[in-house]
Amino acid sequence: MLFMVMSDPRPERPVEIGTRQTSFWDWLQPLKDNGTVKACWVKTGRGAIVVFDVKDHEMLHDLINAWSDCVPAHFTVYPLIDPAYQERRARGNVR
Repeated sequence: MLFMVMSDPRPERPVEIGTRQTSFWDWLQPLKDNGTVKACWVKTGRGAIVVFDVKDHEMLHDLINAWSDCVPAHFTVYPLIDPAYQERRARGNVR
């Protein structure tokens, strides 16, 4: 299951959260390596957008909680559908 998660960190001075930001990148790398994280972008100013590929909602819940331990934030979650599926559906080729 694909989900795009966007973070909006608490409004703190950047110098006050430097260590926490480092812990985010350390936490994220193994997830990138094992394919759980499909993509990651940093938003201008602050925050990040991460695309997760997870087996269920519980795994997503655990990941967002772990992310929040690194950088406390508000999270917006968007479920995603593979574009190839949507194209097949639009063309009437859904199995």
